[in-house]
Amino acid sequence: MEHAVSPTASTPQQSLNKRLAQWSWKEIVSGQLWPISAAIALIIACVFALSALAERMEQVIVKQGKDALTADLTFRSSNPIPEALQASAVELGLIQSQQVNYATMAFSDSDMQLVSVKAVESNYPLRGDLTLQGQGTTHSVQPNQLWLEPRIMSMLNVSIGDTVTIGDADFQVSGEIADEPGLNFNPFQQMPTVLIHYSDVERTGAIQLGSRVRYVNFYEGDEQQLSSLKQSIEITPSDRWRDQGSASRTNEIFDRTTQYLSLTVAIVILMAATTLVLTCQHYVNGRRKTIAMLKSIGASKAWITRWLAIQVALLLALGTVGGLIFGFGLEVLLRIPLVDLLPDPLPSYGIAPVAVAIITCVLIGVPALGIPLTILVNTSAVNVLQPAAQQGNKAHWGLVLVPILPLLFVYASNTLVWIVLVAIGVLFVLLAAISVLLSKAIGKAKWGPAMALAISRLNRSSRASGLQFGALALSLMLLSIIWLVRSDLLGDWQRTLPANAPNAFAINIADYEVDQYIGQLDQQGIDRSKAFPIIRGRLAEINGLDAKQVADEKGDTDAVRRELNLTWSDGIPDYNVVRDGAWTMTNGVSVESEVADNLGLKIGDSLRFVINAEPIEATVNSIRIVDWREMKPNFYFIFTPDLMTDISSSYMVSFRVDDSDQDFVKDLSSNHPTVSLLDVRKMGEKIQELLGQIVWSITVLAALGVIAGLLLIFTLLRLSLSQRQLEIRLYRTLGASRKRIANTIWCEYGLMALIAGVVASFGAEIAVGSLMKFGFDLTPTLHVGLWVVLPILTFVILATVVNTLIKQLLLPVKNGSI
Repeated sequence: MEHAVSPTASTPQQSLNKRLAQWSWKEIVSGQLWPISAAIALIIACVFALSALAERMEQVIVKQGKDALTADLTFRSSNPIPEALQASAVELGLIQSQQVNYATMAFSDSDMQLVSVKAVESNYPLRGDLTLQGQGTTHSVQPNQLWLEPRIMSMLNVSIGDTVTIGDADFQVSGEIADEPGLNFNPFQQMPTVLIHYSDVERTGAIQLGSRVRYVNFYEGDEQQLSSLKQSIEITPSDRWRDQGSASRTNEIFDRTTQYLSLTVAIVILMAATTLVLTCQHYVNGRRKTIAMLKSIGASKAWITRWLAIQVALLLALGTVGGLIFGFGLEVLLRIPLVDLLPDPLPSYGIAPVAVAIITCVLIGVPALGIPLTILVNTSAVNVLQPAAQQGNKAHWGLVLVPILPLLFVYASNTLVWIVLVAIGVLFVLLAAISVLLSKAIGKAKWGPAMALAISRLNRSSRASGLQFGALALSLMLLSIIWLVRSDLLGDWQRTLPANAPNAFAINIADYEVDQYIGQLDQQGIDRSKAFPIIRGRLAEINGLDAKQVADEKGDTDAVRRELNLTWSDGIPDYNVVRDGAWTMTNGVSVESEVADNLGLKIGDSLRFVINAEPIEATVNSIRIVDWREMKPNFYFIFTPDLMTDISSSYMVSFRVDDSDQDFVKDLSSNHPTVSLLDVRKMGEKIQELLGQIVWSITVLAALGVIAGLLLIFTLLRLSLSQRQLEIRLYRTLGASRKRIANTIWCEYGLMALIAGVVASFGAEIAVGSLMKFGFDLTPTLHVGLWVVLPILTFVILATVVNTLIKQLLLPVKNGSI
């Protein structure tokens, strides 16, 4: 009769696994394995937090881009919207809204003013917010309503309920435009804005043959529908599609934020993975004798493999749980400065960030843990008597492909990340070589006993020192890259709207009143630009060839597709940089660099313009780099004065006003009613608010990268010092005092900090310069402060590590143990 087995009874295999698990747990608690678990937790936490934030940031980027556009897609034209396009939109099920923009005069009982009329439908805007304040607050325009900007109400001296004539139609003022969506700005196209309903355009009678009108259609729908709409018609040179991907300064900021996020994720993962590799390697080096001893008393390879597998499983479990908890808290922390930027309510990020974090950690852990542990398992029992370097099967190094292949797939099109990875590989070798050479050069000088011993140890093994220098310098370089890229990006973005940027533009200043107008500004102490004459004209020929034909062959540009605002001057504005050529006083024209590049223009080329139906010929005398973000008067073409002696024009001037100048601005407008004064302070506040939120997000991400870098550097120094115990015992045996050993350690690692900091600064300058130029398309700058701060920072980290370990390192000496 067979004996029944109790379901709770343990089999020998289960009992063995239980004992192995208990032993593995003691091994972890003893202090040898916790750094591995900490590295796993760091990888999972960082990847989880950044993946979750990236998903939410992407939604913000898309939302902000579409809000600025006021739709998912817009179609702009100088001609009425084709009926076929409208029919296609209906057929595709798109939501659409029409808008007509034109300039006309607005009349009140006492004043008149040139205004920009926006005739919109009641569902405008499809994206973003429109706030109108009258007897109450509303967010849409209805038939027979007239909404005015506050400044035009002041100019016309009207209030809610008063009558204002737009063209041939009389309207009662419905209220003020409190807030409009969008961030676009062009001082030549913006005049004080009034809103009417699309159905009221015809009765204004303002659109006549030859009138300058812009027709805009807004569309909302999914990507497939919008793509089908674009393909449904063939556009003319006067038509333009605009979507979130269309070139604009706001889109550049969002794109670069996304790029920086990808860069930060990649570098943080790299540094955390390096920490994992180092801690695992350190554990393997310390456990070779243990494995050799176990094999010498009969432990099988399978038993050792099972023991190590249980340890790895426990480490992964601890790291995963701890990493997800820390990652969740980290993601919440990252959201704190972005509370106004992220959508409300916050969308759920789902399970994707958790899956991405765990999969990333497993992919990194396969080679990081697999290669050294495989070598450890293959340790020979002979190592008990005579330790020897253990060589693993070369096939095991194929595990490195496990994380590399997914990396190739995920970042295949991300130039920025590949620049960083290639730079890391090249610079690691370069940094190590330069550091070793510097160390050997320093060793040729005469030093005290402690420093001489420290330098001797560094120079004793060039390979080992090179790896140590390279790892430390590379860690410092990665830390610097994250922070410097952040600083350079913020510096570039802040130039989008400098603190002292002009916030008011006066245009249509008549020739006879320009002196009086700028005189009033000067008397008030207003900071202003030069007054520029403005005339409309068109580029007709380039070196005798039709300009449109040249544009089609060389590269498309708006410079030949429409009339331009042209000016003339005695010289080039001081805020434009001359790239080629030099200013001349006769028969010359200076060309903006982007237009020159698109049309293939060079110094000496002959250009023919048509201005007021009259031909004007000029020779290219210079090519200028123009920063359009400075919100100063800028032009594609600037002529020498001799070419414009018979041309009549109006003038334009930009200046900066504060809230304290409000009464002056009102008086200025009253004294010059025909001058269009464009106050862009509200738009500036929008841009500043947007930039402020993005600056916060970038700073938090950079701080996270810096923390990961500091942890890696701390680990590098700690492991390096921990490996010195055997050598310190030898020094003590040979009669070295405790003080001499401590001084030698401080000299060695102080010198290492100095050399690694200087070399890392060099590497960071090269890497960041490459990123700025090729990754972000910005001009690289030199960071002089880095060369001072980085060595000091390295020494501070070093001092922290040494102070935590110096007593432990000298403990065998104190106890007399050798």
